[in-house]
Amino acid sequence: MQLLTVNLGRAAPSAHTSTGGTGIDKRPADGPVAVAAPGPKGVGASGLDGDTVVNLRHHGGNDQAVYAYAREDLDDWERELGRQLANGAFGENLTTLGVEISGARIGERWRVGPRLLLEVSSPRIPCRTFQEWLGEHGWIKRFTQAAVPGAYLRVLEPGEIRAGDAVQVVHRPAHEVTVALMFRALTTRPELLPRLLEAGAALHPEARAKALKRAGDEGN
Repeated sequence: MQLLTVNLGRAAPSAHTSTGGTGIDKRPADGPVAVAAPGPKGVGASGLDGDTVVNLRHHGGNDQAVYAYAREDLDDWERELGRQLANGAFGENLTTLGVEISGARIGERWRVGPRLLLEVSSPRIPCRTFQEWLGEHGWIKRFTQAAVPGAYLRVLEPGEIRAGDAVQVVHRPAHEVTVALMFRALTTRPELLPRLLEAGAALHPEARAKALKRAGDEGN
């Protein structure tokens, strides 16, 4: 399992954000990149030094410090869309090879390089900015139907990473709440929301609130 590229964003204009801009335009870095917990959502931005987050209301913060997407899944999308997708094309910070990302369990921990320790927290939910960036008609619906969203990760131990670093799964929780299952619960299958609570403390706080509300509603 390997890190193919570490991708950093630069600000680009967007008509679909309240800030008028986006950091989704991410390109592979040439050298090492420092990664650390950025701080709480609304204050902290990206976990990667040099990566741009424009809209702090919806992006960044400790629970969404790093976004990872598998090269294998990008290759599948290339075949479906009939176009090339470079590493970073989905706005991901980490493009991986041989890593099961959408099948990863919430709370799963990855060692990247010698020091960095990440924890899987949640899936990426598509938005209009993502659709505008790719320029694909009906992209939000297509991405949602595919349910291969990639994963946001927390930074548990900071470290420096670079292209070619090994990725090792060092902890895999016993529950069955995967990134893909959580994505379906938050999008097309809300009846799955109570199952997310099996992920315990590793569950993203916003998802926990939705899961608790759904479980309470079903219990009444």
